[in-house]
Amino acid sequence: MRNTYTPSSFLSDDKNFLCILDQSKLPQEEYVLSIQTSDALIDAIKKLKVRGAPAIGVASALGIAVIAKHKIGRDAAELAAEIDEISQARPTAVNLSKACERMQEVLHAHDTNTIDGSLIDKLFFEAQSIYDEEYEQSRRIAEAGLPLIKPGSKILTHCNAGRLATVDYGTALAPLYLAHERGIDFEVFADETRPLLQGARLTAYELTKAGIKTTVLGDSMSSLAIETHGIDLIIVGADRIAANGDSANKIGTNNLAIVAKHYQVPFYVAAPRSTFDLSLKTGAEIPIEMRDPQELSDMWYKQTMIPNEAEIFNPAFDVTSADLISGFITDFGLITSDFEANFKAKVSLES
Repeated sequence: MRNTYTPSSFLSDDKNFLCILDQSKLPQEEYVLSIQTSDALIDAIKKLKVRGAPAIGVASALGIAVIAKHKIGRDAAELAAEIDEISQARPTAVNLSKACERMQEVLHAHDTNTIDGSLIDKLFFEAQSIYDEEYEQSRRIAEAGLPLIKPGSKILTHCNAGRLATVDYGTALAPLYLAHERGIDFEVFADETRPLLQGARLTAYELTKAGIKTTVLGDSMSSLAIETHGIDLIIVGADRIAANGDSANKIGTNNLAIVAKHYQVPFYVAAPRSTFDLSLKTGAEIPIEMRDPQELSDMWYKQTMIPNEAEIFNPAFDVTSADLISGFITDFGLITSDFEANFKAKVSLES
């Protein structure tokens, strides 16, 4: 499963461990965690050691297979309960719950109540299928979005939706990697993405490592950047997309979409079909994860920056209304109109 770069998660050669590149330590340190228990996997997901909707789904599937391997001979109900716990580690990213559902289906379809070698093989096969699907979807997103990347383009993005958030090119960054490979000259502006700085730490890390010109800016600087640097295009990822096109993504995305609308800058959301949740009619039904207040008060500054008397509001995501979105870059094509009709026609809930 290894590619030419270090993927966000992969299996050890003996399949006894799920290996995760600890994104909480980037860019200062490239540290790989070895995981073989549900507690360790849940901790990695909750603490953003692995993050990005597709990557979380893949890591959970691979992790469940590894966990099962260490439970041979035990009651399958024990594993089923742990899969349920894993699926609830982060509520907004639908890829996590979908991957866990698929692993749970394999478990329930098994013909005994005991975890055995046959079940382990089936679980690893399903996990590999989820991995392969995300890989192919990433490639198709890159092709779908490539026509948007013109020579000399200045492209703004928010959070991290590249290789670290998936298993290959990424989502929002997928067209950029393909454009770079094909010799198209462009420049990326990466929002810092407070409070955990996924743009400054992760997007800038992977893009500069790939040789792509990247400028980091604070989240509140996008309007001035558009005015002074001539931003041509904005592309972001998503953690869940409702049937009408309302999209949940990292907190601050909606602010950026509103600014883009004012300046008439095209605003695109890039996501694979695994991120679409057609069971939800609008973004109002998307659950929004609330994070530890300490992430906002002192995680990166190593000292308390907020008075103890002040309360802290720290949501991980916000929802961008479909009417602020120019189009969707997906593995089933570039969608620029009639979002709901196109999603219903082209997104299979079974995939």
